Amino acid sequence: MVATKRAYEPAVEADGYRVLVDRLWPRGVSKNAARIDAWEKEIAPSKELREWYGHEPAKWPEFQKRYRKELKTAAASEVLDDLVHRAQRGAVTLVYASHAGEISNAAVLAKIISRRAS
Repeated sequence: MVATKRAYEPAVEADGYRVLVDRLWPRGVSKNAARIDAWEKEIAPSKELREWYGHEPAKWPEFQKRYRKELKTAAASEVLDDLVHRAQRGAVTLVYASHAGEISNAAVLAKIISRRAS
C-alpha cells in the first residue's frame, strides 16, 4: 500500500515506512518529529524541474512527463524497485512538503509505485 502525506502532518504507526521524496528538507520540521525512515533524493525532481514547475496547475501535465523522464536513471530505478518491494509487503508513505499534494512529485511517485506493486 502506498500513501502520500505532508511532512507537516504528524507521523503515525499506520504510515509504515516513511520516505521523504523532496530534494530539500521541509522548513521548520525537526528530523525527530518527521520520523523519516529514508530520504530518497534520487527520486526527487531536479532543481531545474522543480523551479520551472513551481506547482503551477497549468504545467502539471508537462511536469509529469518531464519528471517521469528524470526517473529513468539507474539510481532512481533502484530506489523505485525498493519502494515497490516494500509496498508489496506493507505500508509505504511518501512524505512531501508541498501545499499542493495532488499535483506534487509524491502524487506521480504514488501512481508509479502502486501500479508496479499490484
